[in-house]
Amino acid sequence: MGSPPVSPQQGRSAGPPFLLDTHIWFWYLTGSPRLPDGLRNAIDAASGSLWLSPISVWELGVLEERGRVRLKPDFRTWVQQAFLRVPLEEAPVNREVALASREIELAHRDPADRFLAATARVFGLTLLTVDERLTRSRGVRTRSG
Repeated sequence: MGSPPVSPQQGRSAGPPFLLDTHIWFWYLTGSPRLPDGLRNAIDAASGSLWLSPISVWELGVLEERGRVRLKPDFRTWVQQAFLRVPLEEAPVNREVALASREIELAHRDPADRFLAATARVFGLTLLTVDERLTRSRGVRTRSG
C-alpha cells in the first residue's frame, strides 16, 4: 500500500501546505537575506499550513556540530524557541516515509534530502527549497521562489 504518485509541480505556483527544507526554516527564523522574498511571503501567508520534519532538526544539529551554523544559547534551546516563534506541524518519520525514501528518484544520495522529499510526497506537501538537486527531482512538488 504505497503513496499515490505526486505530479511534479515546481516553481512559484505550488501552494500550501508546505514542508520547510532545513535551510529555508533556518533562513526564515534568522531573517537571512538568502531566503527569496517569494518564499518568505509564502511562509508568512501559510500560517497553520507549515510542516517541519524532525530530520531538519537533526540536520541543523549536524550543521552546528560541524561549525557551519551557530545557535545561541545552545542547540536544544534554539530549537525550542524556534517552535514557539513559528508554530509548525511536525511531520512524522514513519514506515511509509522510510519506504518512500528508498523509492524516490534523486540525483544525489543525501539521506536528509531523501527523507524530506519522501515526507513531502507521502503527506502531499509542497517542499519549500532552493536546493536545485531537489527542485529538479521528479515526483516531488517543490517551490523555490
